[in-house]
Amino acid sequence: MPVLEQLGSDALRHTLVTYRDTLKRHQADINRLNVYPVPDGDTGTNMTRTLDAVVAELEKRPGALDETCSAISHGSLMGARGNSGVILSQILRGLSGTLKSARDLGAPKVAEALKAASLAAYESVLKPIEGTILTVVRETADAAVRAANDGATLAAMLRVARAAGRESLANTPELLPVLKDAGVVDAGGAGFLLFLDSALHVVDGEPLPEPENVSGPNTEQLIAVMKRGDGTGNTDGTVDVSELRYEVMFLLEIDDTKSHAFKQKWGGIGDSIVVVGGEGLYNCHIHTNDIGAAIEAPISLGGRPHQIRVTDLFEEVAEEHEKREAQLAAPSGGDAVAHAGKPHFKTHAALPEVTCAVVAVASGDGIAELFGQLGVHGVVTGGQTLNPSTQELLDAVEHMNAQQVVILPNNKNIIPVAQQVDGLTKKEVRVVPTCSMPEALAALVAYDPEASAEHNGGAMAKAAAAVITGEVTTAVRDTKTDAGSVTAGDSIGLVRGDGVVAIATNVFDCSTALLKHIVTDDRELLTIITGVDARSDETARIEAWVGEHFPSITCEIHRGGQPLYPYLFGVE
Repeated sequence: MPVLEQLGSDALRHTLVTYRDTLKRHQADINRLNVYPVPDGDTGTNMTRTLDAVVAELEKRPGALDETCSAISHGSLMGARGNSGVILSQILRGLSGTLKSARDLGAPKVAEALKAASLAAYESVLKPIEGTILTVVRETADAAVRAANDGATLAAMLRVARAAGRESLANTPELLPVLKDAGVVDAGGAGFLLFLDSALHVVDGEPLPEPENVSGPNTEQLIAVMKRGDGTGNTDGTVDVSELRYEVMFLLEIDDTKSHAFKQKWGGIGDSIVVVGGEGLYNCHIHTNDIGAAIEAPISLGGRPHQIRVTDLFEEVAEEHEKREAQLAAPSGGDAVAHAGKPHFKTHAALPEVTCAVVAVASGDGIAELFGQLGVHGVVTGGQTLNPSTQELLDAVEHMNAQQVVILPNNKNIIPVAQQVDGLTKKEVRVVPTCSMPEALAALVAYDPEASAEHNGGAMAKAAAAVITGEVTTAVRDTKTDAGSVTAGDSIGLVRGDGVVAIATNVFDCSTALLKHIVTDDRELLTIITGVDARSDETARIEAWVGEHFPSITCEIHRGGQPLYPYLFGVE
């Protein structure tokens, strides 16, 4: 193919589609660069799904350069997911905004567009941190401008920019100690460099990089080697996480001496393996293409699996899209059902018209019910690993029977997405920057449906800020933290602002260690929200422990149904 000297409309479209497809192939690798051991490192996922929205918009709006750039700008804005998706959307909007009215799309203008992309990215962050995607984009753009000023061709300029970007990415651990401690580079920066790879593929026919299936910091390779002849694996014999169709979960009774052999068997048939427990009882999770082998593996060792749950991940994705389409087609005010893990919204049609409505993001069906009881008018299902888009939050806001709306994002990654909604609607929208479900419950106590969004926003934010929250989850990789060394499979307790504060081999010990950290004598109420993996006997033990160690505090327990986090705690 001839080398392009101009990045015209067709080439720009081709670059974005190629970028989306390349990100999708590298998605699992980028997710594994998450520096924290929690099971929700989703930078690659959020960037990919943001690009999905861009490509969908491009397909709806074929045309010349201005239409192409408008589609990129609009699609990235409405489809942005999570913090990484929001920053990526600003990069694409800065890029397309500069190219939109250009007559000459050679190296100088493209370099200028990269510089505009960098500026837009920095402007999207309240407190820019170096050693992140921001640094990688800035140093890439600076190198591009220098090369273009020296007379480089489009392809040569892109190569210089990419080389600078790779050097910048390699240096991110020197700028961010948390990256250096974990032994990884910045995930967002790694995702951005695939854009330059995609551009060079379109402009000069360069081969696209293949996924490396890298492990996270200090972990063994999780991608199982599968020497198959069925064509489902990668060319090197490994299987990409995105190709594993089924999620299999069960409780397993097995002799402790055989648990290691069981995990070794699972290591040969799948990924995303989590086996936690002890004393003869284990909670087991795997993504695999062979359901039968996953269940038979422990049986062959004398184990007894029960409460077996199998989810077809491919059908779940298809169902998600169908439900979103149905939701958008439903009449305003309809009472749509929200299912856990599906990011669409539920409205409560029976509620009367109010001055100010509330839209809240919920990560479990129990939490959604709690929100409804506390006056929430619209629930958008989502949270860890499944951040709703700007479009989904906007849809919920537009369906509210009020001209003023407060949004409770309930996750730090969703806050920047929610903050874009006010500029996209004629309604007045305020975002209360809640980072957890317990904070949202506290905020709702201060909610007054007949007060203004401004008043509610201030009162609810004050109430949320008074809550100390903690959460318990399972580590997905080995790492080092201020609380000590973490081994994959450990239970870890996290507190916002402090990171990991408790590490234990079981959920009960981790929960009590976490509670010692967040409960003080001046606190009056402890709220416990139980997840899908919480056991009733364990919950009762935690409640009894609280009564023994903190007899003056009132303890309330609510079924949340959230995934990944068996317990969420809020102390007021």
